[in-house]
Amino acid sequence: MRLSELMNGIEYSGSFTDREVTGLTSDSRKVSDGVVFVCIRGVRSDGHDYASAASESGAAAVVCERDLGLANQLVVPSCREAFAAMCENYMGHPLRRLKLIGITGTNGKTSATYITKQVLERSGHKCGLIGTIQNMIGDEAIHTEFTTPDTYELHSLFARMAEADCEYVVMEVSSHALEQGRVAGLHFAAACFTNLSEDHLDFHGTMQAYFEAKQKLFSMTDCAIINIDDEWGNRLRFPEDVELMTYGIDNRMADITAENVTFYADGVGFTFCAMGKRLPVKVPTPGRFSAYNALSAAGCALAAGVSPEAVAEALNRSTGIKGRAEVFPTGRDFTIILDYAHTPDGVENILSSMRAVSKGRLVALLGCGGDRDPYKRPLMGEAAARLADFVIVTSDNPRTEDPESIIRQIIPGVEKHDTPYTVIVNRREAMRYAVEHAQPGDVIVMAGKGHEDYQIIGKVKIHFDEREVLREIFDSLDME
Repeated sequence: MRLSELMNGIEYSGSFTDREVTGLTSDSRKVSDGVVFVCIRGVRSDGHDYASAASESGAAAVVCERDLGLANQLVVPSCREAFAAMCENYMGHPLRRLKLIGITGTNGKTSATYITKQVLERSGHKCGLIGTIQNMIGDEAIHTEFTTPDTYELHSLFARMAEADCEYVVMEVSSHALEQGRVAGLHFAAACFTNLSEDHLDFHGTMQAYFEAKQKLFSMTDCAIINIDDEWGNRLRFPEDVELMTYGIDNRMADITAENVTFYADGVGFTFCAMGKRLPVKVPTPGRFSAYNALSAAGCALAAGVSPEAVAEALNRSTGIKGRAEVFPTGRDFTIILDYAHTPDGVENILSSMRAVSKGRLVALLGCGGDRDPYKRPLMGEAAARLADFVIVTSDNPRTEDPESIIRQIIPGVEKHDTPYTVIVNRREAMRYAVEHAQPGDVIVMAGKGHEDYQIIGKVKIHFDEREVLREIFDSLDME
């Protein structure tokens, strides 16, 4: 591709030699002869500071937001928007062949994207998926590091999905991605808001700023699908031309609702009400939050033109999602649930759900991630102690923080209640303690890791899959 083709449709000032482009990047370390370098301003660094080095490395052009005195610079109003448009040009315009569905919120994004994909595919639409656990092109799974990838990787995925004849892309859209402009230039056929609760305040600072980051998605869509049981959902505002579709369980004025919600150990049943239809549904993940996730996915599918009957049929045939209220087979008279809950609201959701079906004690095992929002730590401890009969406080991903220091911040929340608890810093040992002390009928919720197969200690990512750890624990107990 020539540079003139790469810059097609992009507003800029400056001149350039129209040469063949060998690539484009926002990482100056990846610049070589013929690569276009885009100066992206990040949280800790500014690409403009590396523009001269990129030019000296043979960059075909440097795209920037101010005059840097370089011979090959192209000044644009927004580097992030320009980068997105350049990626779209470079990849051959895959977005012209794809319809995007974006799902944002504190909790439920991953489950909602997976369920939406399942519903659309059962209705004959091939889908790509972009999210926390993995990216997918149809049935092909692709490893991911971030909930929403950076701009170049994101558009590379779009290109692969379009090439594979995907019709829809269902993607989690994180507040970080919205705030950092990683989804700049995208337009969504539908965007869904699940809920908002305490999280990521280390990045956003306040709940209002966190909310305003989420709000940005709804100026980029044709249809907004909103949980109006959530107070923040009711605060969202949209351009006049955006179609609004609401869902809820408590608010009977919602367009999509669940009636007669019934909880089971292996799922949740309800009457699915939409477009004048009342249809029986049971999904295989237990808990009230699971009904909300199903409704959000239903809204996305309805917005895509799927009938209520087809939505209900697909929900009834949907499968569970790794690390989301996942039942680990113990072969014993107690139950273990693996869940990604890592926010106060997430902990409350999973424990409330398990409280409704537990026949013995409800045991909560949890920690909090290091180098992340410290404000939620006592809140998570309080939720665990309020809802569980016994709490095991341990490590999650301590990263560069002292694990014991993180635990000391959790404990004040736990001690707001009289619930007995113990502290076991090593997560493997904490899990073994939970298994060894399990009583008949107990439900043990291991919160925080979910789908993750690692722990981050210091700056090192160590393999740690709770499923494997549990199998090792049970094997060792069988041998004793």
